[in-house]
Amino acid sequence: MDGNPRWRPMFTKLKQNQNPIMKYILVTGGVISGIGKGVIASSVGTILKHCGLRVTSIKIDPYINIDAGTFSPYEHGEVFVLDDGGEVDLDLGNYERFLDVTLHRDNNITTGKIYQSVINKERRGDYLGKTVQVVPHITDAIQEWVETVANRPVDGDHADPEVCIIELGGTIGDIEGMPFVEAFRQFQFRVKRENICVVHVSLVPQPSSTGEHKTKPTQASVRELRGLGLSPDFIVCRSEKPIDQSVKHKISNFCHVSPEQVICLHDASSIYAVPLMLEEQQVSHLLSDRLSLNLNTHRPRNFMKKWRDLSTKHEHLRYSVTIVLVGKYTQLEDSYASVIKALQHAALACNRKLELKCMEAEDLEEEAKANRPIKYYEAWQNVCKANGIIVPGGFGQRGMEGKVAVCKWARTMKKPLLGVCLGLQAAVIEYARNVLGWSDANSQEMCPEGTRHVIVEMPEHNPGQLGGTMRLGKRQTVFKSHDSKLRQLYGNVDFIEERHRHRFEVNPKFVADLEASGMKFVGHDVDGERMEIMELADHPYYVACQYHPEYLTRPLKPSPPYLGLILASSGKLEQYLSRGCRMSPTDSPESSDEELPMPPHLLVHQTDKPSMSPASRTTPPLTPQEMSATGLNDSPSPAEKSDLEESKQSL
Repeated sequence: MDGNPRWRPMFTKLKQNQNPIMKYILVTGGVISGIGKGVIASSVGTILKHCGLRVTSIKIDPYINIDAGTFSPYEHGEVFVLDDGGEVDLDLGNYERFLDVTLHRDNNITTGKIYQSVINKERRGDYLGKTVQVVPHITDAIQEWVETVANRPVDGDHADPEVCIIELGGTIGDIEGMPFVEAFRQFQFRVKRENICVVHVSLVPQPSSTGEHKTKPTQASVRELRGLGLSPDFIVCRSEKPIDQSVKHKISNFCHVSPEQVICLHDASSIYAVPLMLEEQQVSHLLSDRLSLNLNTHRPRNFMKKWRDLSTKHEHLRYSVTIVLVGKYTQLEDSYASVIKALQHAALACNRKLELKCMEAEDLEEEAKANRPIKYYEAWQNVCKANGIIVPGGFGQRGMEGKVAVCKWARTMKKPLLGVCLGLQAAVIEYARNVLGWSDANSQEMCPEGTRHVIVEMPEHNPGQLGGTMRLGKRQTVFKSHDSKLRQLYGNVDFIEERHRHRFEVNPKFVADLEASGMKFVGHDVDGERMEIMELADHPYYVACQYHPEYLTRPLKPSPPYLGLILASSGKLEQYLSRGCRMSPTDSPESSDEELPMPPHLLVHQTDKPSMSPASRTTPPLTPQEMSATGLNDSPSPAEKSDLEESKQSL
C-alpha cells in the first residue's frame, strides 16, 4: 500500500524454498449480494501483503457479458479501466487501491469470456469431435484460467505471486454461478485441499422487532454451500452492529467450524478499518495455519501502522471541505466509486473531511427551472455553497447542458474546478460559446448535425461496435509548458502515464483559437495531436484532463489532479506550490512518519486552521437569506426566484 521505497514488510514469512506452491483463498457470499465481499477480499490481501507475501487477486462475475465495458453505471456501478485497457468490475479497483498492484484484464473472469474461449476451441476442432459440455469443458476452462492468471506477476518487481485471492461474485445458489462453484469443487482436488481455503461472507440480520441477531440465514447459506461440495473454512458474519459471543458460538455449532473461524465484521466508519478489524481476530494466524504459509508468529508492535494511522486520521478529522460532484448517474454512489475514492484520498492527505454533494447535471439546466423548480434551486444552492466542483466523465446528451452551465459558473466566479474526460469537453464547449462567442459550439456526440464541433469523434473509433472500441488503457501525456499547476503537482516531470476511456476528443483545428483566447492545453499525447490537459492561467484552479486520474489513486498516494482540487478548495494550493509541493512546518501537524518525496508519492499534511483564502470566501450568486437557509420550502418564494434569476443573468 505504501509507495515509500524505504518501506519493508514488518511481519515476514519464514522462507523455506524459492518456488513456493501457490495458495488460493476463495471468497464466496451468502444471503444477499452487495455484502462487502470485495472489501473483505481486499482487506485479507492487505494483511497478507503486510506479512511479506506477494498477493494477486481475481474477480469472477457470472454474467454473460464479455466485460463490463457496455454496462450502464446503474447496473453494476462504474466501469474500472486497467493499464492494458481492460474494462472490468469496480472491485478490481478496490484490489488495486488496497494492494497497490497492477492487475490485468484476465484478472476479471466472466461467464461470457469462459464460454467464448470454449466455443472458439470447439470451432478450431480442439475437442476432437467430442460433445462440449458444462462438465468437464466449461469447468476445466475455469480452472485453467484461474491457474494461469494466478501466476502472472502484478507487482513492479515482476515476481510471481504467492497467494491468489478469488472473489466469486453473486450469491451462493444463483443459477449463473453454478458452473463456477462446481469448478472450484473440482479445483480443491486439483491443487490439493491444503492449498486452498474458502471464506464465506454471510449476512447476520438484526430485525428491529426482536432486537437480536438471527443466524438462520447464515446456517442455510452454509448448508447450501456444503451441499455443492465446498466447505467454508472461515465464516465472515456481516452485521450492522457488533455480534456477541453467544451468536458467534451458535454459528460455530451449526456451521461446522470452530468459534475462532467465525469472524465478525460490523459496519465500520471507513473501509480503512476493515483490515484492522480482521487482524484483531487473528486472521493472519488462522490463514497461516490453514494454508501452511509459515508466517512468523511474532507480531511486531508497529505491524500495519500505516493502516492504523490512516484509520485513526479518518475518524478524527476536525475540519471539512465541501465538493460538489455534477454527474449523470448520481442515484447510485458506486457509479463514481473511483472518483469518490480519489477525493477521499486527497482530502485525507490534506487533513480535511470530505463533504460530498452529488448533483444531477439535469437539475442545473434551464429546463429544470420550469419543470422541477425545487430541484433546480436546491442544486444551484449546493453548487454555490461548495468549496470546489468536479465534473466527472460520462456518455450521452442527457445532462450535458447542466455540466456546461456549472463550468461557466466556476470559471466566472473563480471557483476551483476539476473536469475529467467529459468534464474537459464540457469546459471546452463552454469556453468556446462564452469567450470566443461561438454560440453554435458543441460536441459531435451531443449534436451530430451541428455546424461547429469543438469536440469530435476519434477517427479510429468504430461506431458499429461499442464494446472495447474506445481509446482505452494507460497512455503517455507529455507536458508542453512549465507554467502549469498540474505539472507542478505531478513533481515537474516531463511526462505522465494515466488511464483513458473515451471516444471523443478536442477538435485539433480549433485548438489555436482556444489557446489564443486564454485556454491553455498544457498536456498533449506523444504525437502532439490530442489535447490531454487544459488549464486557465488566471484562475485559482480551473483544470481538466481527458484521462481518468482516479483510476491510479492510492490511500497514501492521492491522484495529483484531485489533490490540487482539494488544496485549492481549502485555500492552500498556492502556498503548497510555492514551497515546492511541501507544506511549511508550522502548517503541518506533528507526525512520526518520515518525510516522503514529492508527488505522486507525497503524503501531504495540512493545517487544521479553517481556510480564509479568497477562494473560500467567494460570494456565490445567492442572497444572504438563501445562503443561511437550511432547506427549501415546497416552492421557492418570489423573492428567491427573482434574486437567483438576477444572479444567473449576471453570469
